[in-house]
Amino acid sequence: MEPTTDSWLSAVTVPGKLAVRKIHGRNGPFNVGNLVTPIGKFAVKDAALEQYPEGKYDGEFVISYIDAKAYPSGGGIRIEVRATLDSMTLSGIDKLSKAEARAFSNQEVDPLDEELGAQPAKPAATPVPEPAPIRASKDPLIDTTPFGVGTPAAVVVATGGPDSDDAALFGLLWPLGESVKLDSTIDRRTLRTQIARLGQLGYALDFKSQQWNLTPDLQAA
Repeated sequence: MEPTTDSWLSAVTVPGKLAVRKIHGRNGPFNVGNLVTPIGKFAVKDAALEQYPEGKYDGEFVISYIDAKAYPSGGGIRIEVRATLDSMTLSGIDKLSKAEARAFSNQEVDPLDEELGAQPAKPAATPVPEPAPIRASKDPLIDTTPFGVGTPAAVVVATGGPDSDDAALFGLLWPLGESVKLDSTIDRRTLRTQIARLGQLGYALDFKSQQWNLTPDLQAA
């Protein structure tokens, strides 16, 4: 059974409290949220939540999209109203109360599974023909390189070394500085891997600035 939707789009900025809960699923841990605002209560499944520790956050939230979804859950049908956040400004954090933690369903669906299930099948890749070999003149003053053929661009690949693997994982963010701001619009699996790796490298999230900072003892190292 495919999820049903009933959506409207109208960006609005509202104050609220965002409860973030970490769930342990078959793909590993993932975060989901409940947002309470003056205009209603919404589930939040945005990829940006993957970065945040479990807790309750005060702030202002720009809601760009509201979506009512119905899907099978625990032998029945579950309906939730989701809000998609365009941005948020957080000002404080507290621990979740027992009641706030229980407000999350035991049947929470990993957003990664939803995204993978919604993706259309990829067409078979078309093989790229090998370019014809380029013969260079023995005369250094004569350039025999065909027009339009330049020096091949550098390609970052993982080769087993830690620097190479991190460069492939972080792409344009590499090399990492003392502060790193992740792009939550990339695919969710890669984002989770980046978050886990930043923790291993000694970075911690500053939820107010929404960026990862290298811990002071490692900055001096």
